[in-house]
Amino acid sequence: MKVQIPDQLKAEVPPTKWGKLLSATPVVMAVVATMLAGLASSEMTRAQYDRALAAQQQSKAGDQWSFFQAKRLRGAIQRNALDLLQSTVELHPLNAAALKDTAEQLAAKVNDAEAVKVKTELLAVLDSPAGQQALSFLQRGEVPPAGAAPAVDPNVKAALDAVENLAPDPEVAAVLARITNEALEDALRAARDHAQAFDTATKPVNQAIDSLDNLLGRLAACLQAKPASDGASSAAGASVTRDFTAARLRYAALRYEVEARLNQAIATFYELQVRKSNISAERHHNRSQRFFFGMLAAQLGVIVSTLAMAARQRNLLWSIAAAAGLVAIAFAVYVYLYV
Repeated sequence: MKVQIPDQLKAEVPPTKWGKLLSATPVVMAVVATMLAGLASSEMTRAQYDRALAAQQQSKAGDQWSFFQAKRLRGAIQRNALDLLQSTVELHPLNAAALKDTAEQLAAKVNDAEAVKVKTELLAVLDSPAGQQALSFLQRGEVPPAGAAPAVDPNVKAALDAVENLAPDPEVAAVLARITNEALEDALRAARDHAQAFDTATKPVNQAIDSLDNLLGRLAACLQAKPASDGASSAAGASVTRDFTAARLRYAALRYEVEARLNQAIATFYELQVRKSNISAERHHNRSQRFFFGMLAAQLGVIVSTLAMAARQRNLLWSIAAAAGLVAIAFAVYVYLYV
């Protein structure tokens, strides 16, 4: 904002300290108005940035909630299939030795190259470290331990509790105000690392279980293509396969439940980031409005001080202009420090 004082008005201003102060007032007010306009624009830009950031964080939170729902649904499907299997056939605890013996007996009875190949691969998986580990978890009906939940900053924990208990927005905002962005990002990173650690721990077990399930399915296909002459062996093989299927369904249901909870934790931290970004955006928006009002007061000071140079009652008009300028400066300082 540039203020050009006409030469005629400059000539009418007395060459005293009062005159110099009067002639400098419009320029000072113009500088203040320009400064406040820049602050208002800066705060509005930051508000728009925080809104865009909140939208990105909400998208990430939505992805994690989708993962959570999908895995809860998959776990429910596994449990329903297990319940149906338990209600229709007789099941027994999974026995690794019985699984090996059945595979060898069926391959011998079928006497087929494909069956022998499947049996060899099945025994190799069962004897491998990953296969033994998988059988151990299947027999116990457990999943690899997810490890202890990462430690959370007390303020972050308080915010999580407030959101979980459906606290009013002002109360949640007051709790979030005590949390730094770095602390919230650290908590989110720890939750992601926790989920990744569980995925890493379960990956070899999952692969071994999938391999066993695939090989048992191929062995059953060999039996269907060329039924074994010994009906008792076929019945034993079907029983062992059902026992394995029940153990696999139980394991999968537990694994999906743990993964769903881990995704839920990540989604909750993203939700806190969304709330914090929205609160920050609202704060910058309010600051922008108030800086704009201060700019209007400073512009009023420019106008009035310019009129004071041309009027006879210069003292009154200059006092009004000075008061407007002081109010604008004081208001800007208050907004900058406390809003």
